[in-house]
Amino acid sequence: MTGAHENPSPLEGEGGTQPVRAGRVRGYSTRTLGRAQRLRRELTPAERNLWSVLRNRQIAGAKFRRQQAIGPYVADFVCLEHRLIIEADGGQHAESKSDGRRTAFLETKGYRVLRFWNNDILSNLDGVAQVIATELLTPHPARTSRESPSPSRGEELNGVSNA
Repeated sequence: MTGAHENPSPLEGEGGTQPVRAGRVRGYSTRTLGRAQRLRRELTPAERNLWSVLRNRQIAGAKFRRQQAIGPYVADFVCLEHRLIIEADGGQHAESKSDGRRTAFLETKGYRVLRFWNNDILSNLDGVAQVIATELLTPHPARTSRESPSPSRGEELNGVSNA
């Protein structure tokens, strides 16, 4: 018998090449992914304001994702290309020891983490956007130390632009 029923396509999330472990999808726990989905639906006013300037490549042409799972954590906003995480923090983060552990973990994964207080986002969004733009234009230390410039990609070699 031939037909589509002999080799069914893999179920969504399985990818067909990796074994699926109970409670995990693409290396993340289903709990973390569920939390990320809930947080995307329930943005705080500060996160909503910040998202209004991060979306659609409005700052330095960088693409951001919101409420992105990274390991066991959910980052408020992340630009994967620049390895930059932006966090909008409320008062509960003032003396948080867990934020330090979280930031340390994210840095071991090669990310830079910028934190802004919610009141700064709500009262000075232009200033916050300016800080983010500056950070995006600053070379990532981990990338610059292991990658040499490529003139074919329009990168500078010895301070001389190829463009």
